[in-house]
Amino acid sequence: MAIKKSVAVRNAELDTLETTIGASAVLKIRTGAPPANITDADSGTVLATINLPSDWMAAASNGSKAKSGTWQANGSADGEAGHFRLYASNGTTQHLQGTVSGTGGGGDMTLDNVNIANGQQVTVNTFTLTAGNA
Repeated sequence: MAIKKSVAVRNAELDTLETTIGASAVLKIRTGAPPANITDADSGTVLATINLPSDWMAAASNGSKAKSGTWQANGSADGEAGHFRLYASNGTTQHLQGTVSGTGGGGDMTLDNVNIANGQQVTVNTFTLTAGNA
């Protein structure tokens, strides 16, 4: 039998995630596929580094949690975005990673444009976490 969680438990798990990572998290958008494990060394070229707002995720609701505020910065290199890593405010302790795509591309995070040029404004359109075991 599969374990099932209430919406309240799923929401609490998601809200704890933001608390654990901390305020003012750092998002780095990179080229290529994400590493196999979150503990693996960074891979790909950093195309953009976004210092997220202090309250970077909305409160969890119905077992999901979406980005809060504007996630935007200028590109720091040329390339095609393939994955992201989300770090604590120190920019080195990684906590989450996933794929990046344009809208409708099926990535864990969607950007306004995955083809990034140095100096180009980069905007995260959507990022939502959904807790499992509903």
